[in-house]
Amino acid sequence: MKSMGRALAAGVLGGALALTTACSGGSGSGGTGGGSGSGGAKSPSASKSAVSAAVVSIAPANGATDVKPSGALKVSVASGKLSTVTVTDKDGKPVAGSISADGASWLPTGNLSVGMQYQVSAQAADANGVVAASTSTFTTLTPTKDANPHGNVTDGETVGVGMIVSLSFDHDVKDKAAVLQGVTFDTPGNIPVKGHWFGSRRVDFRPEQYWPANSKVTVHYRLKSVEVAPGIYGGVDADRQFTIGRSQISTVDASTHEMSVVRNGQPYETIPISTGASQPKSWNAYNGTMVIEAKEGTATMDSSTVPGLQGAAYKEKVPHSLRLTDSGTYVHGNNWSSHSVFGNTNVSHGCVGLEDAPGDAGSESSSAGKYYADAMVGDVVTIKNSVGEQVSPDNGLSGWNINWANW
Repeated sequence: MKSMGRALAAGVLGGALALTTACSGGSGSGGTGGGSGSGGAKSPSASKSAVSAAVVSIAPANGATDVKPSGALKVSVASGKLSTVTVTDKDGKPVAGSISADGASWLPTGNLSVGMQYQVSAQAADANGVVAASTSTFTTLTPTKDANPHGNVTDGETVGVGMIVSLSFDHDVKDKAAVLQGVTFDTPGNIPVKGHWFGSRRVDFRPEQYWPANSKVTVHYRLKSVEVAPGIYGGVDADRQFTIGRSQISTVDASTHEMSVVRNGQPYETIPISTGASQPKSWNAYNGTMVIEAKEGTATMDSSTVPGLQGAAYKEKVPHSLRLTDSGTYVHGNNWSSHSVFGNTNVSHGCVGLEDAPGDAGSESSSAGKYYADAMVGDVVTIKNSVGEQVSPDNGLSGWNINWANW
């Protein structure tokens, strides 16, 4: 999307996958790295001269390099049961994992980190309690290609209650489930957030309802060690925290030529507008719920960028422009129509026009100027009673038009 050009800086936090850094201090046959399990092992003095029948195997083999961070690490035993498995990275950070119920194997809980050295230490006991041990050191691969993800939220920014977090990639994503697992949210009241894919290069995230006003949300990207497609990795481990500001929801009624603004659940103002004209057909405004995805100030409106637009060509500078869709729907200042148009007639080429003063910059004291000053990215704008089509959910941040069950 045009408003989503902010690249997520790779390695901002330098952290490993969240799933790989949690460690358990418990014990027992289901223990994680660092735990000691039951197995009836004899004391060292009792088994000094005995040779255990248990054979511990560690994959990858000792000294292995270019190991994939997912699916390669496994500890297993023949003729015995694992009692302890410890896996740490080069900094001593433990890797979480669990021993199977039958004691025959151990697997990590999540992915390892790319470009990291790991040390594995495992012990198992045979039927007589005699212990066998094995160790291995290996190094995971360093990716040569990443999917170059771009997000649409900036750390520390304040946005409206309708904000949808969108993530786009420069390469097709094959393992979509792994990407969804690698993006998590801290939300007020632990509100659930789900991701929805639009094709193979874009995934959007939102809660079921609009965000609570005056709250904070943190998104955790843990994709650096995720193989999103064969040989291509997610490229980023980073956190982005944003604040949800006051609630502002605007409803445009194309039939009454008015926009009603509700602020923090209370009626705030009603603004006379002119929206998409019904003729020609290509001038119709979309129906549906949209979200302000960018505040563009004075924007250049160019008819040549809108496929199929009928009527005379134009290329004009338009003040107080708030982008609603990628295809070119805006709430903006109209600085060319007479005062009598607003609240009475739809003359726009599909946008929502508010009265503004002549000149490229318009006037800050005009209806358009005041609305622009009050608006923020993430505010909700719904258009109803237009003769136009329903807005596509992937046109801008319009995913609110998909119900939660299908999201």
